Amino acid sequence: MPKYFVGDVIKTRKIHPCGGDLWEVIRTGVDFRIKCLKCGRVLLLPRPKFEKSVKAVVHTAAPGQTGNNP
Repeated sequence: MPKYFVGDVIKTRKIHPCGGDLWEVIRTGVDFRIKCLKCGRVLLLPRPKFEKSVKAVVHTAAPGQTGNNP
């Protein structure tokens, strides 16, 4: 089973209505909270739906780090 971390940037199979397909993972667990990097929209997805929607991991954050740290 693939592992995702807070701060990972993922590419989705479908394009968001704003035209973006890159999302930042901001919460993991049973549900995933992801944020569109183009428009800032935040979605809460159940794990099975999230894992089906991921096409690729563009950038992986180290465990325990957030994407906001330099």
